[in-house]
Amino acid sequence: MRNEIDEARDFAGREIDCGACQYEGLKQEGKCQPKMACVKDRYARRIDRFFDWNPTLANDHLADEYFEARAVAAKHADVFRLPPLLNDPDETVRWAAGARLPDSYLLRLRNDPHREVRIRVASRLDDAGLVSMMNDPDYYVRTMIARRLSPSTLPMMIHDRETEVRRTVVARIDPAWLMRMAQDKDPSVRLDVARRLSNEQLVAMKGDPDWRVRYEVASRIDRADLAAMADDSDPLVREMVSQRLRDGRPPSGQGDGPVVTMIN
Repeated sequence: MRNEIDEARDFAGREIDCGACQYEGLKQEGKCQPKMACVKDRYARRIDRFFDWNPTLANDHLADEYFEARAVAAKHADVFRLPPLLNDPDETVRWAAGARLPDSYLLRLRNDPHREVRIRVASRLDDAGLVSMMNDPDYYVRTMIARRLSPSTLPMMIHDRETEVRRTVVARIDPAWLMRMAQDKDPSVRLDVARRLSNEQLVAMKGDPDWRVRYEVASRIDRADLAAMADDSDPLVREMVSQRLRDGRPPSGQGDGPVVTMIN
């Protein structure tokens, strides 16, 4: 059985006939080669190599019937020919065009129907553009936004509906906002908050409903504040309190408490 990659076929699976190709003359000049550099081939790498060898032909294939040919042509074509491709029916083509255009054009793709395009858009926009995408329906797009927004703008996302987005916010937000997130409904978010708080601030979370947060508190607050936690409902928290009181161990530094695995 022959390996398909060793065959010269187009996107419809038809065998490529070099003799019927408009670029037959290029083959004679060594500017195209079956199974190596061919604009008719179904493999994007071979199409890409064809335009590497013949960049001036890319403009002629921006409306090619095969989406891979359009997408690869967009990488080589004149930039001023690319804006119409932002409305291409294929997301690969839309992003291939957007990746080369000035950032101002990316705003036209911020509501693209394909999440991968929106993720890539979010990876390039500035704060003003990112703010306009904060209500994106896809949580991963919003996570990307939370990773890139300036810390001063992140407070706008502290109430995001997705836990992972809020955890990303906690990791980057200005410490002055951490106590606002200490009441988050999800314990994993509150634990992330606790790990960033100073030992002094952490006292305010000693009554948290989740034992993992209280364990973090017990491992770091000043011994003078531990007595109130001696009768904690969780045995691991009580043991931490007892051990620190018994050993006279000073509180650990901010963020240096024991790692507690989150179990949902």
